[in-house]
Amino acid sequence: MIPYSRQSITEADINAVVEALKGDILTAGEIVDKFEAALANYVGTKHAVVLNSATSALHALYLAIGLKSGDEIVTTPITFAATANAALMAGADVRWADIKFNGNIDPQKISAAITPCTKAIVAVDLGGAPVDIAPLYEIAKKHGIALLNDASHALGSSYGDEAAAWAKQNSLYHAEKSEKNPKVGSLALASVFSFHPIKPITTLEGGAVLTNDDDIATKVRLLRSHGITKRTAWDSQMQSLGYNYRLSDVACALGLSQLGRLDEMIARRNEIANFYDDKFKNNHYFSTPMLKAGEISSRHLYPILLHPHMHCAKQELYDRLKEAGIITQVHYKPTYKFELYRAKYGEIELKNAEEFYKAELSIPCHQGMSDDEAKFVASTILKLCQKLDTSGCKVR
Repeated sequence: MIPYSRQSITEADINAVVEALKGDILTAGEIVDKFEAALANYVGTKHAVVLNSATSALHALYLAIGLKSGDEIVTTPITFAATANAALMAGADVRWADIKFNGNIDPQKISAAITPCTKAIVAVDLGGAPVDIAPLYEIAKKHGIALLNDASHALGSSYGDEAAAWAKQNSLYHAEKSEKNPKVGSLALASVFSFHPIKPITTLEGGAVLTNDDDIATKVRLLRSHGITKRTAWDSQMQSLGYNYRLSDVACALGLSQLGRLDEMIARRNEIANFYDDKFKNNHYFSTPMLKAGEISSRHLYPILLHPHMHCAKQELYDRLKEAGIITQVHYKPTYKFELYRAKYGEIELKNAEEFYKAELSIPCHQGMSDDEAKFVASTILKLCQKLDTSGCKVR
């Protein structure tokens, strides 16, 4: 079977974990500090705070910006449920804005979702494709609210040339420090990354908040460890209610090892993605979202978007690909369609999100694939699409 994505664990990773296991301190030790410093340096932020999951990171971040009962966030419905769930965990409510063709939130749809209760816009870089950061930043600035980035898919992604020019013009990024465009995670008020096994790097489970804001970093650090700080070796003080959201040194040893070859893994994913782009060009069955000039995607996902006349055959295509040894997945069911949210907010329908959900299928694209496997995936998809019975599909 060829999975749509999977972790890549090397002997160097295993050795790093074993070495950490031999240490005297297995959690809250120096390896955590080293991993955080390496993350901040890689993305280009002042602070990185690691936690035991991206969901924990989102929850802590929401609390750190003061999100509470009576507040709202505006986010995309095409994301893993945790983006919204963590807001509910903080006592707040969720409003959704519709998306663009590539699955990312549409800046032109956000203003209509903002109310006097809105505390933050929470963007998501679907599959690693960078959001349109400039208009999101300007909307947040206009309304005096926070711009947060759930960049769980996008460690290693970079903004395009247009966004880089805007960031430089607004003194958000200093090009003289780097020949490259700014990384996703460096331009929002704060960003969250995931280290789940199939994300760009893994710590088994894990996440992080990256920010240039001293106050946010301090609050997240406090929240991740019971709200407790130590005054002396034995005297501690609880300043606020916190959680046990810590990430172990063993997990951070794995993350630190993985981070060292992140660019190599992303380069391989992009080789496969570029092959797909060329192979799938101008076919009659589906389209593939394209990147803007200068953008780099982590390629956590490679989505194909079935044309409307193919929508009703998606389940059959999924099943027949599985029979052929190719595992695919759908990203994502719009969050507002879950029973919990339907019971809370009633029936919601956003046109573009609904169409995206009908069309999207994530196909294998990861560093563990060989060239022959990529060729097999591409040719099999095209052959099966040609054979599918789409006579029952109704096109609006």
